[in-house]
Amino acid sequence: MSTSTSQSSSSKVVVIGANRGIGFELAKQLQGKGHDVIATCRSTRGDLDQLDGVTVVEGVDTSKDGGLAPLVAVLDDNSVGMLIVNAGILKPDQMPSSVDELDLDGIREQFEVNSIGPLRATVALQSKLQDGGKVGLMTSRMGSIADNTSGGMLGYRVSKTALNQFGMCLAHGLKERNIAVCLLHPGFVRTDMTGGNGYIDADESASGLIDVMTQLDVEKTGTFWHTNGEELPW
Repeated sequence: MSTSTSQSSSSKVVVIGANRGIGFELAKQLQGKGHDVIATCRSTRGDLDQLDGVTVVEGVDTSKDGGLAPLVAVLDDNSVGMLIVNAGILKPDQMPSSVDELDLDGIREQFEVNSIGPLRATVALQSKLQDGGKVGLMTSRMGSIADNTSGGMLGYRVSKTALNQFGMCLAHGLKERNIAVCLLHPGFVRTDMTGGNGYIDADESASGLIDVMTQLDVEKTGTFWHTNGEELPW
């Protein structure tokens, strides 16, 4: 990805889903780089509250209509230079032997949180974004159809594939305002979501994701990036 002009060090950054793991590290590291960070969660815990200089907004739930209201209320129009939507869930499931074994409720829940949630958040905050701003949507390599070589994890995979398509639509819709949208794969990260399994820690993942966002510009809008800087296939 080519280097572009990034927001100034004092620009406002919103991280949705920052209570732990990758989101927490994103908020922490972005604040350390001089950004004015607003970090959201459904309910906070001590670590997030202890981040000096980070504004925490509780009660933000991207899975519900009206769930962005607490965040919208504290933001001025055209005040946000960067939005990162990190909130997501994973419910492990495999290909069942019969329709009766399908966990349709679990699949629907993952769609609500992983697919519709980031769409809901971006649309709710579009008037708060600066022209020329940036949006990063936390997806997964598991949402890549081209990269699916093993199957399984039905609800998670397909919810992330849907998010990728939503992200592409948002990229087209916001391009006239020079707002760049990208899809972000954090890597296989050792977090609570993965049960502590993974190849990298949350701080390393967040550092790479910030590099990707820093280099993002509207010429690269609608693209899909690994935290290591590799562009991923759809």
